[in-house]
Amino acid sequence: MPGPRRTLIAGNWKMNGLKAQVPEFSAMAAGYDATLQAKADMLICPPATLLARLADIAAVTGVMVGGQDCHALASGAHTGDISAEMLKDAGASAVILGHSERRADHREGDAVVEAKVKAAWRTGLLPVVCVGETLAEREAGEAANLVRRQVRQSVPDGATADTLVIAYEPIWAIGTGLIPSPEDVAEVHATVRKVLVERFGAEGNGIRILYGGSVKPDNAALLLSIPDVDGALVGGASLKAADFLAIARAAP
Repeated sequence: MPGPRRTLIAGNWKMNGLKAQVPEFSAMAAGYDATLQAKADMLICPPATLLARLADIAAVTGVMVGGQDCHALASGAHTGDISAEMLKDAGASAVILGHSERRADHREGDAVVEAKVKAAWRTGLLPVVCVGETLAEREAGEAANLVRRQVRQSVPDGATADTLVIAYEPIWAIGTGLIPSPEDVAEVHATVRKVLVERFGAEGNGIRILYGGSVKPDNAALLLSIPDVDGALVGGASLKAADFLAIARAAP
């Protein structure tokens, strides 16, 4: 039986960050003090060009670093792609998979995401699997059904509390400043939890479910207080140490 779910505050830098951003990460790592470490895990997923550099800094601080995507295969003729093995070799301990921007921009379906999760498991990386609906899908009343399908089809059999994180990101809230009501967030997270328990039994109760979509210092405490919200996947606010640390400190 998995123990209490530990809060995870994850930052997705997306296609942002040059060498000049390294001091900002160093400030985040320095701010991850004993008090904060007792409350939450912290993960930053920078662009691949900065991963090894940040991993060296993170190694002595307890902050985790991760990739933003990986290929399903370990190596081969796949120009421009990066394998889970390469992420691991660069110092990553996690990887974001199935983000809505990957699903939309690169036409990644659930089967592709599932294959990438298996690649993450193959190398010991923790996959953060993203699910979420568009505004049209929400207005059509399909949010719960869509998220239920994505969780069922994007996650392979055998997931445990130590090998999977789910991130619910309503697509229409990403970078817009809009967020669903607390009731709407609670409803979707409860749907995800039900699917996880149906599939993985007691382990499903231990798998963390993050909320993502315009998480900021001024709304983090409210979002993190919602039942079955076990942390946050943060976009733009994760680029500034002061903002990201403020969100992390809002963890219950």
